[in-house]
Amino acid sequence: MVDRPNKPSAITPSQLSLQPQVDITHDSSRVVAKLATGESVEILLYGATVTSWKSHQGKHQNLWVSKAATFDGSKPVRGGIPVVFPVFGPPPPNHATSKLPQHGFARNSKWEFLGKSSSESGAISKSGKGDDCVKLDFGLFPSALSADHKQAWPHEFGLIYSVTLGVDSLQTMLNVRNEGKESFEFQMLLHTYFAIEDIGKTTVNGLMGVEYIDKFANHRATTEPNMAVAITGETDRVYQKIPQDTTSILTGDQPRFDIIRDNLSDTVVWNPWKEKAQAMPDFEPSDNYQRMLCVEVGSVAGWQKLEGGETFEAGQIMRAHGSGAG
Repeated sequence: MVDRPNKPSAITPSQLSLQPQVDITHDSSRVVAKLATGESVEILLYGATVTSWKSHQGKHQNLWVSKAATFDGSKPVRGGIPVVFPVFGPPPPNHATSKLPQHGFARNSKWEFLGKSSSESGAISKSGKGDDCVKLDFGLFPSALSADHKQAWPHEFGLIYSVTLGVDSLQTMLNVRNEGKESFEFQMLLHTYFAIEDIGKTTVNGLMGVEYIDKFANHRATTEPNMAVAITGETDRVYQKIPQDTTSILTGDQPRFDIIRDNLSDTVVWNPWKEKAQAMPDFEPSDNYQRMLCVEVGSVAGWQKLEGGETFEAGQIMRAHGSGAG
């Protein structure tokens, strides 16, 4: 054997143990990533839905998922982070999305796992060495859509959804590309269900002075007067054109989550409250409206338009603080 100079040294077992671990479940339905420090994320390929995000050495669960949620691909998951595309809410009449189901098709289509990579230069790496974060990429293309969805929205597109796990942080980014020659319009939203300890002690900061559409009050436009927004009943608000990048969830006066928008200016704040939670068969336990709050970044006040060959990318970074809800 020739002994060559400058040959790479062997990787020791201790070095391997420091690398993020990525596994695909035996039924190929989920991808699970875990850092050496214990933080983890789990993504269901159906909908590319993040169904678990644990921070603080894996001790704190940051996402709420209904006990009655289905994971077999028969319907979208109630909880976690469903991906909304290409329309938010019920599709408007006389629009290219009008024949699609509510919230579009991304959350109820099976995505492809494209692979993993380290994210040394990413926005959430602390060490810069690539051993404290891992990026998982998922793809959705027209070939994966049902015949009904393709007929309802017959555009050539490509979606790449990147989920990057870091120490006490999670980044989710959606890249939308128009692969055809004709332009199309779309909306997008990341419908994050945060796990909280007590809705009565929870407030949302970073929205003061922002105009919102109150969907619970006949879509009335209102300007937010409060620095700390308390949730005291059914809430369904679309905050638009938010000037600052960060919205925060607090428990009492202590920060619980920071949600940092990237290339997005809208945020939906939603909680079903008692009566609506009881009326939803997949919301269990029904009193868990007290243990969850949706703060959803998106582009939903209007429409994004892509010409053929153009790309749009946007998303969020979520940072977890303090004690978790579970």
